[in-house]
Amino acid sequence: MTMKDRIASALKEAMKAKEADRLSTLRLINAAIKDREIALRGEGGGEGGLGETEVLAILAKMVKQRQESARAYEEGGRLELAEKELNEVKVIEEFLPRQLSEDEVAAAIDGAVAETGAASLRDMGKVMAALKARYAGQMDFGLVGGLLKTRLG
Repeated sequence: MTMKDRIASALKEAMKAKEADRLSTLRLINAAIKDREIALRGEGGGEGGLGETEVLAILAKMVKQRQESARAYEEGGRLELAEKELNEVKVIEEFLPRQLSEDEVAAAIDGAVAETGAASLRDMGKVMAALKARYAGQMDFGLVGGLLKTRLG
């Protein structure tokens, strides 16, 4: 079952169970995926649709956006809005693979550096590309970038 199929199935279940908040979040996920597919068609990307990696990247981006929004709402004293954002994060994370631990991230970085033969900061792009291809949705690439700079710098 593809990621899009899992999301569609969860959407139907949420409709049947009349879970309004969950349904709303699932519809947002579907809309983001469809928007990306339309953008790809406009760029000449064909009719094939998005692969699993692209869907995972969209979901990871949605999680990050909601975490940032929740932080901003908390700082502004809007706790009910922050809670809504965090509830959306929980729904989106159901479709993401398990996040890697710090040790697993360090091991993945070491493996990617060895695999690409990276020796300096100039090779950082190759290492990041290898990590994104293999671990999409499983790690925070913002943090990985910092760790990689330290490792290669």
